[in-house]
Amino acid sequence: MNENAIAKTIVALGKDAMEAWLNGNPTPYLNLYSKDFTYFDPAQEYRLDGWNKIQELYENMRGKVQVDRFEIINPIVQSTETMAVLTYNLHMYSGETLWKENCTEVYRLEANNEWKIIHSHFSPTKPSLG
Repeated sequence: MNENAIAKTIVALGKDAMEAWLNGNPTPYLNLYSKDFTYFDPAQEYRLDGWNKIQELYENMRGKVQVDRFEIINPIVQSTETMAVLTYNLHMYSGETLWKENCTEVYRLEANNEWKIIHSHFSPTKPSLG
């Protein structure tokens, strides 16, 4: 698979999973995560290690996340044949509220020829650091 095809695949996987997640359904993301997945979330004090930890977090949030619409801005995929890094800015709109995050997701091509996310890092854009 060439770099352009990898990029299209990775962006589509991320967009589809995000669309479901922002409507309260974490299942597509959970299906994308590797068993050795790690995660930095702005609402968590420490990194979450392992698929079971993220599943526990997401199941507690199932059906509670609701966003009117979102935009994935300036996605870039940097890849090799078996690894890919997707970075983008995420804008989420809920009523009059706009929430902005920086996102990084690291993908690995698994033995079954499926791309799996091995690490995600979400952080607020321009957080107040005072």
